[in-house]
Amino acid sequence: MANNQVAKPSLFYIECLRFIAAIAVVGIHVLGPYRELVPELAWHEWLPAISLNAISRWAVPIFIMISGALLMSDQRPFNAAHYLPRRLAKVLLPFLAWTVIYAFVGGYQEGAWSWEATATLLEHSPNEHTWYHLWFFYDFIPLYFVIPLLAPLLYKMEKQRILLLLAAWLVLTLMHWLKVETPLRQNIILYSGYLVMGWYLFNNDQQAHLKFWLATGGAMLAFNVLGSAFYIWQQGEYSSVFMGYKSLNTAVIAMSLFVLIKAYAERIPQRVRPFIKTISKYSFGIYLVHPLFLIPVRNPDYGIYQWFGHSSIALIVISAAALGLAFVLSWLLTRSSLTRWLVP
Repeated sequence: MANNQVAKPSLFYIECLRFIAAIAVVGIHVLGPYRELVPELAWHEWLPAISLNAISRWAVPIFIMISGALLMSDQRPFNAAHYLPRRLAKVLLPFLAWTVIYAFVGGYQEGAWSWEATATLLEHSPNEHTWYHLWFFYDFIPLYFVIPLLAPLLYKMEKQRILLLLAAWLVLTLMHWLKVETPLRQNIILYSGYLVMGWYLFNNDQQAHLKFWLATGGAMLAFNVLGSAFYIWQQGEYSSVFMGYKSLNTAVIAMSLFVLIKAYAERIPQRVRPFIKTISKYSFGIYLVHPLFLIPVRNPDYGIYQWFGHSSIALIVISAAALGLAFVLSWLLTRSSLTRWLVP
């Protein structure tokens, strides 16, 4: 009998996107101390760190674009009783738990643990993250209330209207980059644009425009690196002007990566794919736990960065070690039903 089933399109490229985003996030946090040390370092020491920072800022937008691509492409009837516990709570509960965990970690100061320090972190946690990487959830969780409202609108809109909406969003990211005052410069609006862009690129083929995306994304990456380096040479200090998650340069790079990996991911050899899929599967857990392993690394008293002789070597080795340890801890937490929910 003939098989009339239509094969589902491969989503391996989504796993590739999660894979590279997880690596990029770890790298960004590993290089963090170098930003403060720029005035004290020779150019060949700060340039690798600043360059890595300049070419990695797409990581957070990619995570949001993936959410838009997958969650807003689900055309099943919306069911709040299913969505809230299966989608929202899956992110909200780990965030709340790790907020408390990192508050206790943050209470350990100057060789001793202080309840007062932990209590202060918890008291301020409704408005301030208890650890540096948790800022993401303050902007990401509200998007789960935007997704069910945006999705039906997008499917009813004509393609040209959607393109106009995306063009307006890109103009807004440029205004945000240039610090043009407007009431539209709100995080929920700027990050919602990534949801729509992820949905659009997921559902619309860009094969005819690959050269454009390659040239545009490559040019913006070079612009980020050269611009950041030029500013440091001129001012003698680090600048975050090229590092905004909601700025046009970052949006263009994230869009380009999404398109190019979607187009070329299937060329990746089969023998490499299990590794990519494994890291992708645990990417959320890696994001949550990897700062634990960077605590001694980022402590200047230990001088761990100096162990490797040069920043380029330190960044590679420490990033690989932090990624590996974070993966192992995430995997271990998933082994028990008591802790599995912490790293869904």
